[in-house]
Amino acid sequence: MEGTTSVERAEAETDRPEETTTRPVLQILLVEDEATLRQVIARNLSAYGHTVLQAATGADALYELAAHEPDLILLDINLPDLTGWEVLRLMRGRGQVVPTVVISAVRVSQARIEEFQPLAYLPKPFPLESLLRVVGDIHVHD
Repeated sequence: MEGTTSVERAEAETDRPEETTTRPVLQILLVEDEATLRQVIARNLSAYGHTVLQAATGADALYELAAHEPDLILLDINLPDLTGWEVLRLMRGRGQVVPTVVISAVRVSQARIEEFQPLAYLPKPFPLESLLRVVGDIHVHD
């Protein structure tokens, strides 16, 4: 789909699972400032049975993290108030460790990957199927 945006490709994806498999149901914090992309991702994750908490800013993300204990964070790096890296640093300062998948339209340096050790890095635009596959591979630890 050359020439289309990640949102257009995401909307072209199905929002229903193709097959029924036993996968863990996760509580996921989705931090993405682009409203349409956030809604498409949330709808698709919900279709797989996951609970999706949504945040459009770093401050919103920190609020959700104070109120909930998500199993996974899907974190955009370029947010209007804080960077995703700042959110991760503040979480560390609070003693919060939550598996994180970084999603970003800007290139992420190897140094950042090594410093923050995300489960995965998905450069935008990414196929929605890739994100669903990464989330489907997450194992909830008790």
